[in-house]
Amino acid sequence: MSVTDLYTVLPILVLIFGGVVLLLVDLVIPRKNKAYTAYLAIGVMLVALLAVPVGAGQTLSGFGGMIVADSYSMFLDGLLLVIGIITVLLTLRYNVARGIMRGEFFPLTLFALSGMLLMGHSANLLIVFVAIELLSIPLYILCGIARPNPKSEESALKYFLLGAFASGFLVYGIALIYGATGTTNLAAIATAVTSGAVSANSGLLLVGTGLVLVGLGFKVAVAPFHMWTPDVYEGAPTTVTAFMATATKAAGFAAVVRVFLFGLAPIIDTWQPIVAVIAAFTMIIGNVVALSQTNLKRMLAYSSIAHAGYLLVGVAAGGQNGTTGVLFYLAAYAVTSLAGFAVMTLMANEAGEDQRIEAYAGLFRRRPLMAIAMAISLFSLLGIPPTAGFVGKYFLFNAAVNSGLTWLAVIGMLTSVISAGYYLRVIVVMFMREPGTNEIEVSNAPRNAAMIFSVVAILVLGILPQIVMNLVGSNIVALAP
Repeated sequence: MSVTDLYTVLPILVLIFGGVVLLLVDLVIPRKNKAYTAYLAIGVMLVALLAVPVGAGQTLSGFGGMIVADSYSMFLDGLLLVIGIITVLLTLRYNVARGIMRGEFFPLTLFALSGMLLMGHSANLLIVFVAIELLSIPLYILCGIARPNPKSEESALKYFLLGAFASGFLVYGIALIYGATGTTNLAAIATAVTSGAVSANSGLLLVGTGLVLVGLGFKVAVAPFHMWTPDVYEGAPTTVTAFMATATKAAGFAAVVRVFLFGLAPIIDTWQPIVAVIAAFTMIIGNVVALSQTNLKRMLAYSSIAHAGYLLVGVAAGGQNGTTGVLFYLAAYAVTSLAGFAVMTLMANEAGEDQRIEAYAGLFRRRPLMAIAMAISLFSLLGIPPTAGFVGKYFLFNAAVNSGLTWLAVIGMLTSVISAGYYLRVIVVMFMREPGTNEIEVSNAPRNAAMIFSVVAILVLGILPQIVMNLVGSNIVALAP
């Protein structure tokens, strides 16, 4: 093991080491002062952010080429760590209000983040599998951390059982790809197919690719592998839901892009039609089913499924345009969702939280800033200019058109119109209904800071998208087929 090996995973090591230390430190922190553990976790993530390796245009390879550190992983490291920091800020009031301010929450968040960062650094299918397990196991526990709440425990159990089932597909797919190519290294797989050493029509390779798509499809919640999402999102604490909806999706698509737009790029003509159909099906299912939801978290769960479909449009498009579109949309979707979830944490107390859309009636009259923040978040999810969501969808649909998938872009635009039916309904309830009698939590500075940061990011990315595009555009050519 060399210094270069360690440098390629430096932010991951910081998170893991910080999580272990935090477990020990938390033992001496009184239960009423668990906010100290939260601030220490934020400190660890800030150190990890400073430890993100290499600059733009540089690439480092470690552990025999199994892990890389390049501009692609650098962008994802920064995005995931920012999501982690915002998530912890949201917990400072929400977890106290729910009576679940437990010290183990924060080390588990750090451990899950370490797996997510590893997904972006993976240059080998085996590392992809290890990263998925490293991020999943802490998330199973976090989903059930609101014990003895039956919904939280049910959420954890469903996520665990279906996650284990999906991991089986992924492992079997990796085994078949290894059987076809003799390697699990993504670069070597691409070389083997390009050189003709392995036929692009190899049965083992194609079946293995399909099984890997199923395994990763579960993690990013695309149809028909999405059935776990509404129940898990509804039952998990809102802060955990926010973390899963943003960070887990970003990590999952980090692996999807690495595997399909780099390792399996030589057979794009084979898997592209399948991914395009899955993308269309996912957008339709997510948006249509969301129309009938009266529970806001379940509605956002189906919305998350729909947005996974939009992201798959970029994957199906391929090339540099598709890849940059996916990365931009991941950033846009993350800040957009976090702004909405920041407002949702208001509706929590020790008795639980009212997740009904009607619970937000008259929110503008009671908390105008919160209502405006939620409205901006929903407008961005819908794709209304000048928000980040509009620009993100433009990049994805433009990439699809340029790749000859105009029909997929049309479906994306039509399903975006359908989504107005449920996003605008929430806005109408907040701004045009009489206030209800339900209590709303008092204002909280860390949560307000997270909400304001997210809202500002939505508008900045919508008005000045080149801030992100310059970070990812010219530096990911190696990932494109």
